[in-house]
Amino acid sequence: MLIRIDADSARPLFEQVASSVRADILTGRLTAGDRLPSAREVAASLHINLHTVLRAYQQLRDEGLVDLRRGRGAVVAASAAPLAELSDDISQLVARAAALGLSPSTLAAFVKETAV
Repeated sequence: MLIRIDADSARPLFEQVASSVRADILTGRLTAGDRLPSAREVAASLHINLHTVLRAYQQLRDEGLVDLRRGRGAVVAASAAPLAELSDDISQLVARAAALGLSPSTLAAFVKETAV
């Protein structure tokens, strides 16, 4: 597993870490039961603060994508399994929105409003 960040991006680092893990779940590179690298390992390899990685892992936990267990670390939750099935649907939706001239942030706002 390769977690990617862009130090020059305006997006907070914890969001970039969480987004990278989400992308790996969505594409099927990570599946239910897979262990994520320890927060210490990620922080050391990316040269970022340990608490930044922990915040990303906690966000993923709050989203139901990761289980955090003392002594076991972060594990991809069983509830994340259906995401890989949505990958094609999401790609088609994003492409259709782009064809209609909608920005990704506008599309995200519509999806968020629809989910409420």
